Amino acid sequence: MTTIIKAKTGSIFEEKGSYSRVVSVDNWIYVSNTAGRNPETKEIPEDVIEQAKQVFSNIEKALKAVDSGLEDVVVSRVFIQDPADTPAVMEFIGTKFKGVNPATTVTCPPLGSTVYKVELEVTAYRGASKANVQEITIA
Repeated sequence: MTTIIKAKTGSIFEEKGSYSRVVSVDNWIYVSNTAGRNPETKEIPEDVIEQAKQVFSNIEKALKAVDSGLEDVVVSRVFIQDPADTPAVMEFIGTKFKGVNPATTVTCPPLGSTVYKVELEVTAYRGASKANVQEITIA
């Protein structure tokens, strides 16, 4: 029988939008698009890299709640409000995903508010970090 876990952080946005921060379906884990708002203080840093750090803190907490971590991420989707911030944000993300190397999409759409400078959505597979990984070059 399939087990589905739906975890919420208590965010007013999750409640109003009727969504979960993380949904785990067996070993597949889906983390909702996550902004850099500190869940305890409700504050959002002004600096894009500080926001990115908070985004990862929020995602790591969500993954840990379902017995996973960044090392299990297989797909990431990065949303950056200002295209000029892309190099700095991606360099930071590169430090977080070093050796994980998920398939990644980066885009610069308008976000839900101008205070959000970067958001991230990830898909993980519980145990991916322990899998036999074969890296190949296709170009």
